[in-house]
Amino acid sequence: MRELKTKSCEEIMTTLYKSTVFAVEGLISQGLYILAGSPKVGKSWLALELCLAISKGEKLLDRPTRQGSALYFCLEDSWQRIQSRLYELTDEPSEKLHFALKADTIGDGLCEQIVKFKSEHDDLRLVVIDTLQMVRSETDSSYGNDYAELIPLKSLAEQLDISIVLVHHLRKATDSDPFNMISGSTGLNGCVDGMLVLKKDKRCGGQAVLYATGRDIEDCELSLTRQGARWVLTDEREDKPPDTFVFAVHDLMVERCSFKGSATEFCSFLKEKYGGEYFANRLTRNMFHHAYELRDLGVTFEVKRSNGQRLLLIGYDKNSDSSDGKNLMPEQAHTADPTVTECSGNAEISSLSVEGDGSNTSISTDPVPPPAVPDDEADDPEYVLINGKRVPVVRMSFEDIVLRSAARLRQKIYE
Repeated sequence: MRELKTKSCEEIMTTLYKSTVFAVEGLISQGLYILAGSPKVGKSWLALELCLAISKGEKLLDRPTRQGSALYFCLEDSWQRIQSRLYELTDEPSEKLHFALKADTIGDGLCEQIVKFKSEHDDLRLVVIDTLQMVRSETDSSYGNDYAELIPLKSLAEQLDISIVLVHHLRKATDSDPFNMISGSTGLNGCVDGMLVLKKDKRCGGQAVLYATGRDIEDCELSLTRQGARWVLTDEREDKPPDTFVFAVHDLMVERCSFKGSATEFCSFLKEKYGGEYFANRLTRNMFHHAYELRDLGVTFEVKRSNGQRLLLIGYDKNSDSSDGKNLMPEQAHTADPTVTECSGNAEISSLSVEGDGSNTSISTDPVPPPAVPDDEADDPEYVLINGKRVPVVRMSFEDIVLRSAARLRQKIYE
């Protein structure tokens, strides 16, 4: 009998674990995935687009990718067909994209082939196997056999910190749940970390929907249109407001240098400085979620219990801060006086130094107020019509223009 190893809830919730790394943001993380579709629906084209995007660090379906080497097992194609498809998609070859026409089966050499390739290409990010059926050795498609057959690939993806995508087919029988249409037993669905199903309403049509689900991604449906050889996103993605949590914590700690207290107390400081909503029951979770980003900005923390109370200990070290102690929050988010105290020397800093021709030029980090309207113009302002609306004309000095431009530039850098 193997020794039973356990961890307490408290230990798990206060331990910093490696964050999830995405090959395609919000769509494919490290792990084992299935990309399924009906024959000739265009799933291999999408798989090739995926490999090109990863190898070049370009977006896929308007989503950022993490650049690295990609290995594509084209087990049903020829070199001539691969060449033809590549020229349909790009004019610029990628040195980080590699192809193979043959592979061993799962459990009989495939994993070893991938490990060897990884040893030769340390930045390996993605492996696509097209198709799954070509590397299977089991003929019995029971739940247990399907699950057990994919375990080696799932373990390999975790071991190498890569994404493995298995291109697979759908069965002909329709189902209200597209994931139930994946050929084989539900053992395949249960083993993998995520599933993508490309489904057309009409075989000859150029419209499709990509359904996605997984352990580390949110369920989503992406409407796609075929433009030439490419699949293009037709959804109007909702623009979410930027997550400024990391910036808020960093800028506050640049002022405070250290903090010891409850999550509720820390949230009250954030609210006082920036307004908005900060919730104590989410604070610790967000700190762990962004722990590596905070550490890169010189902010470290730990959670302890004292007299039955859960305390948050946060520290700041400017020498470890990649931003060199500069305010990172957007200008409009600052509601308090941005004058700060430097942790290493307790010197008051109210400006950002700008290196240029050697002069001690500085740009104020205070939000730039609108230029004052002269008294003789306040009662009778000038107006212009913009989109049918009367907009007052405000005259500005050259200095005002420079300051406002600097504020907009900092906002652009943040975005």
